[in-house]
Amino acid sequence: MTRMLLKILVNAVSLAAAVKLVSGISFTGAWWMMIIIAVIFGYVNSFIKPFFKFFTFPLLILSLGLFTFVINALMLKLTAWVSGFFELGFHVQGFWPALKGALVVSIVSLILNCATGTMEAINHRNRLQG
Repeated sequence: MTRMLLKILVNAVSLAAAVKLVSGISFTGAWWMMIIIAVIFGYVNSFIKPFFKFFTFPLLILSLGLFTFVINALMLKLTAWVSGFFELGFHVQGFWPALKGALVVSIVSLILNCATGTMEAINHRNRLQG
């Protein structure tokens, strides 16, 4: 439960960093709405992203994994689209801001996961399973 809350907070801070650093990504809601957007982002990445990776596997191989950035951008756009139904105030204006935002979210998430020890727990779990 604590790890899940920590992952949601990491996602929220990462998304907030993308809002601050990338023009074309905006957020006009209250601060607590960013937590809800982070939950939506987590669900999108957990349930929809694996399907995208599965169906684009040949592109992932041919691009040596660089197509993952495109998938991450699409997940960010999808998060903005879903949050629009709930009127949360999160908007991504196009593909290029989504790509830049996905890069920012990836870097900030990596840094925060390493700092909080979440990444260590994920690697440890993978070692036990694999």
